Amino acid sequence: MNAAVPYPRISAQIGIAKAVFSTTALLALCAAGVGWAQSMTPPNPPPGNAPITSGQPPAAASAAAPASAAAPAKIPEFAVASIKADKSGSNGIRLMFGPDGFTASNVPLKFLIREAFGVNDDQISGEPDWAAGTSFDIDAKVDSSDVAAMKNLSFDQRREMVLALLVDRFGLKYHQETKELPVYALVVAKGGSKLQPAKPGDTYPNGFKGPDGKGAAGMIRMSDGELTAQAVEVGSLLRILSQQTGRTVLDKTGLTGKFDFTLKLPAMHGPMPMPHPRDGGAPGADDSAPDDTGEASIFTDVEEQLGLKLESQKAPLPVYVIDHIEQPSVN
Repeated sequence: MNAAVPYPRISAQIGIAKAVFSTTALLALCAAGVGWAQSMTPPNPPPGNAPITSGQPPAAASAAAPASAAAPAKIPEFAVASIKADKSGSNGIRLMFGPDGFTASNVPLKFLIREAFGVNDDQISGEPDWAAGTSFDIDAKVDSSDVAAMKNLSFDQRREMVLALLVDRFGLKYHQETKELPVYALVVAKGGSKLQPAKPGDTYPNGFKGPDGKGAAGMIRMSDGELTAQAVEVGSLLRILSQQTGRTVLDKTGLTGKFDFTLKLPAMHGPMPMPHPRDGGAPGADDSAPDDTGEASIFTDVEEQLGLKLESQKAPLPVYVIDHIEQPSVN
């Protein structure tokens, strides 16, 4: 089963077996860890308890737009949106931005909330229990007059459109708090980065293909425990690693540009073990016991395969508290 997505991510909790994500055309992918491929900065909602209203999503720190086209001043809104309870019984999920809108298949509401904010599970609280177990199929379109503007949207601006849809159709109201949480800093290991710089204009004739059957830059595939990336930024790894470790991962590598790489992920058998001191610092007081099973861990795999390292730290992070959300007006 292949799942195409805009923000990276296959989720171990949802059980996606294989997934292909276009970091430029999609919304999200999260599996044992993929996240948004571009800017990881979450939207900044109004302070205090002031919820946003329909058509007024919070401003986001947008990823840089291509030099050839400035991002539109006004973010388009979805003119029509079909939302139905998913009855497929499938374990696969699919999210994607197309030229005129956004589609999602078998997407749990909590997954959609998380992707709309661009954060991890530990940064969402207050959602009802049904949000994790109820999945939806969504087909949202913009007016024909907004199709041209869709082309130049940054990834964060596309997130804002999904967030506005949640406000409009799910009655979402929320506020933001800041909490100091355990995180991992992704840094370059002592031996140096092993990421391969991508070749400009590479069409990846021998690489994997997207939903359109073409190989392209800015794509990530998760298949059989192996993550393959074609011309993506280091930020594309953050959500994947966050899902694997259970913590938010911050990019402190200082690496710029786009890279090709492959990462074989370890099997997950319960909570991910913390790194041994030799892998990036002694576990903190909040860490679980180190891995004594002899099996590979994400900490050693990242260092050995990518030349990067995960270091345990703490950092103030935004936490989005759900004040209200309801079953959508289905149509």
